[in-house]
Amino acid sequence: MRPSYLAAAVLSAAVVACARQVSPIVVAPFPGERHLANIRQLTFGGENAEAYFSHDGRRLIFQSTRDGRTCDQQFVMNLDGSDVHRVSTGTGKTTCGYFFGDDQEIFFASTHAVDTTCPPRPDPSKGYVWRLDPFDIYTANADGTNLRRLTSYGVYTAEGTLSPDGKTIVFTSLKDGDLDIYTMKSDGSGVKRLTNTPGYDGGAFFSPDGTKIVYRAWHPADTALANYQELLHEGMVRPNRMEIWVMNADGSDQHQVTSLGGANFAPYFTPDGTRIIFASNFKNPHSRNFDLYLVNLDGTGLEQVTTHPEFDGFPMFSPNGKQLVWASDRHGEKLGETDIFIADWVP
Repeated sequence: MRPSYLAAAVLSAAVVACARQVSPIVVAPFPGERHLANIRQLTFGGENAEAYFSHDGRRLIFQSTRDGRTCDQQFVMNLDGSDVHRVSTGTGKTTCGYFFGDDQEIFFASTHAVDTTCPPRPDPSKGYVWRLDPFDIYTANADGTNLRRLTSYGVYTAEGTLSPDGKTIVFTSLKDGDLDIYTMKSDGSGVKRLTNTPGYDGGAFFSPDGTKIVYRAWHPADTALANYQELLHEGMVRPNRMEIWVMNADGSDQHQVTSLGGANFAPYFTPDGTRIIFASNFKNPHSRNFDLYLVNLDGTGLEQVTTHPEFDGFPMFSPNGKQLVWASDRHGEKLGETDIFIADWVP
C-alpha cells in the first residue's frame, strides 16, 4: 500500500535493461478466488507494484525496487513478463507510471528535480506514515527517452492516470496546501481543481466512458483534522483510514461509496462501469491483510475477490476486460516481497 514516490535526473537516452528476467509461472488461486483463472506471476523478487496496462493491452508499466534499489524506478514489460526494461532515469524515486493513449509515450511522477538520491524514509516515531516527497509529473517516449517536465510545483504531485479519450490527466497534488484531485490536459495546460474538502483525496481513475472518476478519500473532522493538518505540515500523511468515493468527471456530485472502516484504496471501475474493484483491510484494519473486493456504485453488493492472507492491491482490468493485473505478496520468497500477477477474469 505504499505511495508512488518518483525521482530521476535528466533522463539518459540509454535505457537500462533488467538483468534478471524470469519466465512467468502459473500459480493456483486461493480458496474462494472464483473470479481468477490461469494466474501467472510476472515478477520475482523485490517490491513491484502499480502495474498498469498499455492501451493496446500488450504491455505493462510498473514501479520496482528490483536489482537492489532502495527506492522505486519505472519499468515496462510484456504481458508474459519478458523484455523488462527501465524507462526512468535510475535516480531519485518514481511512482505512478501510465501510458498515453497512443502507447508511444508514458508519464510518471519523479522527485529528481529536487534530489537525485532516494528521499529519506519517514521518522519511525510517527508510526506508519507516507512521506509527501516533492514529486512532479514528467512525460517521456515509451522507451524512456526524451524526458519532459509536465508540472513544476515542487511539492507532492503524483498519482496521475489518463481519461479514456487520452485528452485529460487526473492527478493528486499538494500545490494548494491540501491533498486534492486535479485534472489537466495531456500537455499540462488547463489545470482544474476538483476537490476542496480538507483531507486526503487521491488515487483517481476514470470510468470506461470517461464520465465519472473513482478515488480514495479521508475527510477528518475536529481533533483528527488538526492532527492530519499538523502531519501534513511536516510533509507526511497517515493512510490508515480511507473510503472509496465517486464523482463526475467535472468534479460535481462527489459522494462516498463505501463505509467499511480501515484503509480502502486503489479503486478501479469494472469494464462495464457498473462496479468498482478496490483493495481493503477493513476486516483487520491494523494488519497487512489487504484483499481485493467488488462493490456496486451505490455501495451495495460487496464481494470479496482475493483470499490470500497477506497483501493484494493495485488492481486494473485489461482494455478488453478479459484480464486483471494486480500486486500481491503471495508466493514471495520472503516477507514483504511484492510481485506482479495477471489472471484471466471470470465474471
